[in-house]
Amino acid sequence: MSEIAKFVNRGATSITPSVAENVLRHLPQWKLEFTQINAPKFPHLVDQLEFLADAVEDAVEGAYKELPFVAIAQAVFALLYAHKKMGIIPEGILELGRADDSSVVRAVLIQNEQAFAIYAGKQGVDWRQITSLA
Repeated sequence: MSEIAKFVNRGATSITPSVAENVLRHLPQWKLEFTQINAPKFPHLVDQLEFLADAVEDAVEGAYKELPFVAIAQAVFALLYAHKKMGIIPEGILELGRADDSSVVRAVLIQNEQAFAIYAGKQGVDWRQITSLA
């Protein structure tokens, strides 16, 4: 398991249903914030964050009950991580400032690929586009 995956797994252990509900209240604002991310080296980051935000929203509101809590917790952790202004790599570092955010998001998507692929299909989202590295 990669160090980033271990980092995500450790961070997700602190996510409770209460924390997820609190994040839910902030998601409309965070989604707007995420659309402003300028990260040409990580062109899918915004779409991936939006996908995770939608999944958390649907799961926490009860509109989609099939997502395992571990996937929800990891997604919440990734959203919190991307939202905060300081990470492993500060956002101000040109071209690399979002590398850590992208790595955290990718670790969540990869570890929960089956559950998120099913969710994507039920939402009419092209899973290949979300997970594309191109």
